[in-house]
Amino acid sequence: MRTRLGQLYGAIVVNAGSLVGTSLVTSTLGFLYWWLAARQFSPQAVGLAVAAISPMMLLANVGMLGLGTLLMGELPRSRGNAGPLVSTALVAAGGAGIALGVVFAIGAPLVAPGLPLNDSIATVALFAVGVGLATVTLVLDQVLIGLFRGGVQLGRNTVFAIAKLAALAAAGLWLAGADGMTIFATWTFGNLVSLVAVAGLAYGKTTLHRPQFGLLRHIGRRALVHHALNLALQAPSLALPIVVAVVLSAAATAYFYTTWMVASFVFIGPFALTLALYAAASADPTALTRKIRFTLGVGGAIGVAAILVVQFGADQMLALFGVEYASQGAVALRIISLGVLPLVVKDHYVAVRRIGDGLGQAALFVTAGAVAELALAALGAAVGGLGGLAVGWVAAVFIEAAFGARVVYRAAVPQTTAPQLALFSANYANPR
Repeated sequence: MRTRLGQLYGAIVVNAGSLVGTSLVTSTLGFLYWWLAARQFSPQAVGLAVAAISPMMLLANVGMLGLGTLLMGELPRSRGNAGPLVSTALVAAGGAGIALGVVFAIGAPLVAPGLPLNDSIATVALFAVGVGLATVTLVLDQVLIGLFRGGVQLGRNTVFAIAKLAALAAAGLWLAGADGMTIFATWTFGNLVSLVAVAGLAYGKTTLHRPQFGLLRHIGRRALVHHALNLALQAPSLALPIVVAVVLSAAATAYFYTTWMVASFVFIGPFALTLALYAAASADPTALTRKIRFTLGVGGAIGVAAILVVQFGADQMLALFGVEYASQGAVALRIISLGVLPLVVKDHYVAVRRIGDGLGQAALFVTAGAVAELALAALGAAVGGLGGLAVGWVAAVFIEAAFGARVVYRAAVPQTTAPQLALFSANYANPR
């Protein structure tokens, strides 16, 4: 019995743990990276680097085209065709990233006049390659989760964080007159080294496959729906700082950004569990009920524990950034942390819809929810500042959870007869 339980939940725990570990490693070493950048380079150089890296990551997420999330569900049930699928997805995403990078770099003066990405062909090429490599690594990380290789995913991100930090230290010591694009180059170097490390681990164990772009005709439509769903999921996090800046002030935006960054650590555990659930249940849809009960229970327990920690420690957490951050953001952080519980339901709703080929429904649901989150957050900010914004946002995610709870409940406690259960399993096992 213990062996069966270990097989049932082991992949979920390992994959979710690797995602949480990745977040901790990249955040910790990322803090050291920017601290060292501030010590070694001028504020102008650091500002330029941030201004270049931010659109790089945005374009990389766009360049993924939903292929990473699609393969997380496809690979567990397509092991015989995994090689061609992976190689095709990586090349397609990398090419899309490079193309987006070239277009943005050339047109940068129109969007951001102070961002010199088209000063030379070399600068355009550096930015485009940076976007392409970032896109490939994002897709690869999700592919590794789909292959139940969460440890490799964690290792790649650790190598990336260490390599870019080492490159930054070397650039600061040995390159006189280095500018913001030098800092940008260290980020790209880190991604390249991490990909080489993964290739080294796979050497001799995995057969290389040529891309088969004909596969895109079969998976392209579903990948784009995954992409729309992913962008809708990311929209509130990307847009809320803009809402704060427009409704309140630039100073409030700084307080909110720090508060949201701390709150993200509260959300990461339950979210990682649902990503791992999606990959694991795609491999064995008939076990969805047992697996979703497990992830709901663990996610809820993590959420409650995180809420308690934040309620008692919000001031101390934000005081690490400055006394004013604690005084301005502690109340909002305590309120925002309550959103982890409805997010457990919302994230499970999305996972169930992905597994059951309900992508279109999920995309509409999440898009409507994103609009509600931004609208209620803006209304709350106008009425009650950062605290009001927090109340508005939490109210919106509770409303989303209420609408999504029925789908999650039916997956966790299916009210079906034996023939209906067989049809339910067949639908999950053979998505259109």
